[in-house]
Amino acid sequence: MKNQFFNRLMMAAAILGVLGVITGAFGAHFLKSRLDANDLETIKTGVLYLFIHVLATLIISGIAGTGTHTTWLKTAGISFLLGVLLFSGSLFIIGTASLTGFSVSTIGFLTPIGGLFFIAGWIAILVNGIVRRPIH
Repeated sequence: MKNQFFNRLMMAAAILGVLGVITGAFGAHFLKSRLDANDLETIKTGVLYLFIHVLATLIISGIAGTGTHTTWLKTAGISFLLGVLLFSGSLFIIGTASLTGFSVSTIGFLTPIGGLFFIAGWIAILVNGIVRRPIH
């Protein structure tokens, strides 16, 4: 039977995937004529990193479905979700600041913190591969 944590992780990744599609479509259609090229590129970067890490999170959930439930995989999944929220989320806000009037200086520090969560997630996967100590 699948671990409840990883089932919730999969659902959270799916929700973020839906939001990624919506954001990408919104950027490509509605925002394209309203933002400059740099702002659109910022949004594209956020969507790209969102999808890379949503897919990685889904793979982690799939691996957990095989019975490999480790603390390192949990750490990676949580890190990727936090990275998406902070990194991609802040880029979406920064990219649309010219329309919303939102002060970028109040959230600009979140982008690199989100990037650190991405790095931590990949390191957790590396460590998981090294130690391979399943928790049951």
